Amino acid sequence: MSEKTLPFDREKLAEVIDPIVRAHGGEVYDVEYKNERDGWVLRILVEKLGSAENRWNTEQAAVDLDLCSNVSRELSPALDVSELIAGRYHLEVGSPGVERTLRTPDDFRRFSGSKAKVKLHESIGGQKLLVGILGDLTAGDVLPVVDGGRTYDVPRANIERAQLVFEFGPAPKPGKPRPKKAAKS
Repeated sequence: MSEKTLPFDREKLAEVIDPIVRAHGGEVYDVEYKNERDGWVLRILVEKLGSAENRWNTEQAAVDLDLCSNVSRELSPALDVSELIAGRYHLEVGSPGVERTLRTPDDFRRFSGSKAKVKLHESIGGQKLLVGILGDLTAGDVLPVVDGGRTYDVPRANIERAQLVFEFGPAPKPGKPRPKKAAKS
């Protein structure tokens, strides 16, 4: 769950959420509770069961809309009965997505070799924002990030926020038209 202080007991909330998500073939990646434009939102981010343990990439870990809606349909009344969250809120169940936030040491290890955007509390080498390839998290909790050919050793405590960066396939060369799709017959 996100490191921000939540106005309810995280462990008790996990006792309600986890069994329902697992029953539908998923596992909880993160839980967010935020005050947004239309009020409070409890956002449960799920991926396929076994994703973290198997260190699956975002494509392998992706869940479909059916899983999310089934979890939501069963989770909503369970949360109401638990009375863990006071006041009104909207429940959202979804995927962490391809540009997911990286929060834990296991997340950094899992996505080593992936492109990420890393925002720092304090600049390193004159940079407060690095966009590069994540290296292996060291035993000393230092994350190497290769940005533009230069490697930055970033103490994890200096990371304000980190998230994966999704890249589309290569762009066509200038002056070359994109291939047309074959007509359906």
